[in-house]
Amino acid sequence: MATTAPTTRPALGRSVRANLPTAELYEDAIRHGEGLVAADGPLVVRTGKHTGRSPEDKFIVDEPGSHDKIWWGPVNRPISEAHYDRLRARLVEYAETKALYTQDCFIGAAPAHRRSLRVYTETAWASIFARNLFRRPTAEQLAGFAPNFTIICVPSFQADPETEGTRSGTAILVHLGRMEILIVGTEYAGEIKKSAFTVMNYLMPDEGVLPMHAAVNVGPDGDATIFFGLSGTGKTTLSADPRRSLIGDDEHGWGDGITFNFEGGCYAKTIRLSPMYEPDIFQTTRRFGTVLENVDLDTRTRALDLDSERLTENTRGAYPLEFIGNADETGIAGDPRAVIFLTADAFGVLPPISRLTREQAAYHFISGYTAKLAGTEVGLKEPKATFSACFGAPFMPRHPGEYARMLMARLERDNAPVWLVNTGWTGGPYGVGQRMNIAHTRSMVRAALEGGLTGVPTRIDPNFGVAVPTSCPDVPASFLDPRTTWPDADAYDRAAARLSEMFRENFAGYAEGVDPAIAAAGPGSAAG
Repeated sequence: MATTAPTTRPALGRSVRANLPTAELYEDAIRHGEGLVAADGPLVVRTGKHTGRSPEDKFIVDEPGSHDKIWWGPVNRPISEAHYDRLRARLVEYAETKALYTQDCFIGAAPAHRRSLRVYTETAWASIFARNLFRRPTAEQLAGFAPNFTIICVPSFQADPETEGTRSGTAILVHLGRMEILIVGTEYAGEIKKSAFTVMNYLMPDEGVLPMHAAVNVGPDGDATIFFGLSGTGKTTLSADPRRSLIGDDEHGWGDGITFNFEGGCYAKTIRLSPMYEPDIFQTTRRFGTVLENVDLDTRTRALDLDSERLTENTRGAYPLEFIGNADETGIAGDPRAVIFLTADAFGVLPPISRLTREQAAYHFISGYTAKLAGTEVGLKEPKATFSACFGAPFMPRHPGEYARMLMARLERDNAPVWLVNTGWTGGPYGVGQRMNIAHTRSMVRAALEGGLTGVPTRIDPNFGVAVPTSCPDVPASFLDPRTTWPDADAYDRAAARLSEMFRENFAGYAEGVDPAIAAAGPGSAAG
């Protein structure tokens, strides 16, 4: 296990209820009016005005130990140690009036890279969330537990922007020197998960591990696959394949001869879940122990309405990994035999599947193109085209080039093919076209992983330069060429040209110091 020094700061709060089991936390949550038990057993809660992350309210403390390793800018915003100390002191005083909960957890399935984590929460349901999402120590491990880092989540506390340097009363402050995270002014539990991910993304490169915003599953022959992608691109859905064992759906490390899950659970979007196409995830919404955020229900019958977006489209379910029937309990697999980049293209112009060269893989990893979907961030009402370096810029404290170099070295070492899969729109842009057929997407992914595309002729897309298969088992050939799905081919050409230009404009910010062959591998280039 990693040897990061354990934290030694005293416990918080008037009283602290430590490591309560799920059933007891359910009782507290109901007693305190935190949520309702749905008809089939999950706990349904509301997160108030924050139904998604608040990226503009997240700050990293500018302190000497980590200063030179951080990629400072609009993603990693600095806040001074003085402001952090002022807010923390006031928070500790406030917490003395509160009864808090703690969960002692691990993050990282691989013992050599594991960290111990203590999560303080104000609500019982958030304690269940932490218990579900992180890895649970055994009774013997709890007996001698000492946290390497700590998360303190007190939503009812408000930061003071005038004296504490925050943007608003909401603040997510990450102190990498003290290995401590403060979360205030928001009930959205995703902030707990993603702030822990931020810490691991900072630590792992120094241990020779590439941290990844990605899902991993493994076939019966040990053939692991990595699925990179932002929220809403299909990582959870596509990695939960009944033919393969699930290592994890969101946060992983790729070391020497190993891929491993950071987490012990899943945090899946539940809006319009299909019992036909997503049966395993759908069943978790019918289980005791699952926490459902902002899912609509009938307050009398307690029947869920997974199709409703009355509160937000970003409805979420948090459940332990073992709720997925084919989950691998070790959370560990070998090196991947394939890598898939997932993108939800709101313009509807990217091919549904294409093979990337090494240079194109580097280009698209650094670009991280997708569409942020409605509800995943505060104030986002409809899909918006965006570029997020490494498919996870909000959680990557270091420069994207550092992570990209690690990825390319591993792809070269393991000779893993890379596929770009568009889970977004076809037949037109968002609002005109249709979302990709999930059955077709599953068929394409399986073909890529199981040899169904081996030897299949390809065409080079004239806009993006990628190699597009001309046929795929169980997928109409016309579906593979996005231009033919549009009623107006000229409109497609204009949209494709527009997206190509957006790629080039975005990549210009990373071009310095990048191999010219990588810069030339993007859309509209001579290489493409």
